[in-house]
Amino acid sequence: MAALTEAQAEAQTPTLAAARRLVIKIGSALLVDRDTGALRADWLRALAEDIAMLKARGMDVILVSSGSIALGRGVLALGPGALSLDEAQAAAAVGQIRLARAYEEALAPHGIVTAQILLTLDDSADRRRYLNTRATMAALLGRGVVPIVNENDTIATDEIRYGDNDRLAADV
Repeated sequence: MAALTEAQAEAQTPTLAAARRLVIKIGSALLVDRDTGALRADWLRALAEDIAMLKARGMDVILVSSGSIALGRGVLALGPGALSLDEAQAAAAVGQIRLARAYEEALAPHGIVTAQILLTLDDSADRRRYLNTRATMAALLGRGVVPIVNENDTIATDEIRYGDNDRLAADV
């Protein structure tokens, strides 16, 4: 059997343009200014334009976004350094509503509806919860909605945490 030529291999390699669905993982450092704790609104508006372009091409877009604790930390004036579990959960509770609103406000001018999906590791480990999450995601995507997925830091404990949204993005 002959090896594929470079041109044949390239032709078989999937491209972003050919994708039906794209999962975009956004880290806190992109979304929140480390020094001020403020949302990087200009960056978010640019992201919204990119998402609108992708959706106009017919692509489903799912965002897995960090940032709730970073946004809440600033509002609660918790300062730099490690947070206790209850401080992190309080920061997440305050920041999550701001994070969801920021995405909604950035994408709405493009006619894009957003939804919030908060998950813990248990939601992917438990078959019934996984299937419910998958069905919800499919229903949203089928209606052109951009789901904003984040770990549910307000209830997650060390035993049920993804630990970071990279693993969550991979599961999504």
